[in-house]
Amino acid sequence: MFPKALLVRTALNAAARVAPAPAGRAVFHLFVRPAGRARVKPAEERLMAAARVDRIRVRGKEAVVYAWGDGRRPVLLVHGWSSRASHLAAFVEALLGRGYSPVAFDAPGHGDAPGRATNIIEYRAIIRELHARHGDFDAVLAHSFGVLAALFALRDGVRAGRFVGISGVGSFTLLTDWFQGAFGLTGHAMRAMRRHVERRLVPDEPEIWRRLDADWRPGDLGAPVLLIHDEADEMVPLAHAHFLARAHGERARLVVTRGLGHRRILKDPQVVARAVEFMTTERAVGAGDTVSAEPGERAEATGAAR
Repeated sequence: MFPKALLVRTALNAAARVAPAPAGRAVFHLFVRPAGRARVKPAEERLMAAARVDRIRVRGKEAVVYAWGDGRRPVLLVHGWSSRASHLAAFVEALLGRGYSPVAFDAPGHGDAPGRATNIIEYRAIIRELHARHGDFDAVLAHSFGVLAALFALRDGVRAGRFVGISGVGSFTLLTDWFQGAFGLTGHAMRAMRRHVERRLVPDEPEIWRRLDADWRPGDLGAPVLLIHDEADEMVPLAHAHFLARAHGERARLVVTRGLGHRRILKDPQVVARAVEFMTTERAVGAGDTVSAEPGERAEATGAAR
């Protein structure tokens, strides 16, 4: 651990015992800050230049919104942590080719959006606003942390016909456990952060921590689910995908890839084709269907998920 990080850890752990309120606020600000700001890649520039760009404000912060197509058959794309909308460009192009209207956004502190931090409550607010503007989505596709955030919104009033989760985080508890271990924070420090969230961020939302996990009332989603995850994902363990698959039962199918990791999976032609086919075919894969794997993949029904 770097000396500066060690100093921060020591200070926060000590403060949590004697001044839990300011310590909780400090831990929260550390938790919600992205690790750097991703840039548009050269291969993404042409598509992003063709987007209609807008800016919206939610909860006092600004997000940048990108839209393509004629507005009919909207599909929402949700980027992950320390990522940006342009990293989902391969899906945008494929959806446009089928006559759909992709919509994506840079969350606060990500991509071209101003700010230094965001959180899952703000993701939900952005998705709600885009749902109000575009109507029910034909489908929602999300990556990494965006999967957890999108499911949170979809169980809370936002409607979509299909859902695709790629390399998805399935449990907010596992996310906070990872954060605690990575920074060496004590239970006192984490409880202080939780109290800060409950009192300042969502004072009117009971059971907020339980509701963030993917297995909270999964039936409220009410849509077929396709999960795609690499078996050697270096950022989000495959266990998250199995957790999501179990939560959504017979509505869900899991495809496990090999050799694509956490980010390359978004550029893989087979992954893009499989996801777009699922989102745009008249009949999605459902209970009792067989999902065949492409070379380098294996497909699993939820009954086989461990």
